[in-house]
Amino acid sequence: MKIYKLGEDVIRQKCAPVEPSEINDEMRSLFAEMFETMDEADGVGLAAPQVGISKRFFVLTADDGVRRVFVNPQIVATSNELCDYEEGCLSLPGFNESIRRPAKVTCSALNEFGKPFTVEADGLLARIIQHENDHLDGVVFIDHGNPEFAAKVTDKMAKRLERAAKREADKARKAASIAAKIAAKMAKKADK
Repeated sequence: MKIYKLGEDVIRQKCAPVEPSEINDEMRSLFAEMFETMDEADGVGLAAPQVGISKRFFVLTADDGVRRVFVNPQIVATSNELCDYEEGCLSLPGFNESIRRPAKVTCSALNEFGKPFTVEADGLLARIIQHENDHLDGVVFIDHGNPEFAAKVTDKMAKRLERAAKREADKARKAASIAAKIAAKMAKKADK
């Protein structure tokens, strides 16, 4: 699956809730693909908008090794105690920043079978839940940090996307040119 980057519209969109009827084998297959994509990218969490889907769900694997799916998550409680942690994101590759968040959270959601559950989390699990849940509201971790750093990262990501789009356009032009030459040769052969 493609991992969408900061600067692509879906990353800043507020996601729509998932209807219970949507939680089916097809969606479970999508969760499995997301876990595979997350693992290949060396991530610990992946939210639906990061794979181009503007729906309220994410997958994660914390330091306990348990794969968890959160559909329509809601953080229902947070601790007063805060902690700092160096965060990164698959949608902002190469950028990290120390972010202050609540040390503990309580989150309610539906699992991959549509069954409700509540988890009380601390440590890395609490951090990942908050980070991924933010994605569902169009928020990325740099929004919680230094505004100057956020502006710099946003600018650099926009330039990266611009360069990538130019490379894709150049590739498409070359492919079209080659296809036109082949078509011309084929037409010449057909005329003979």
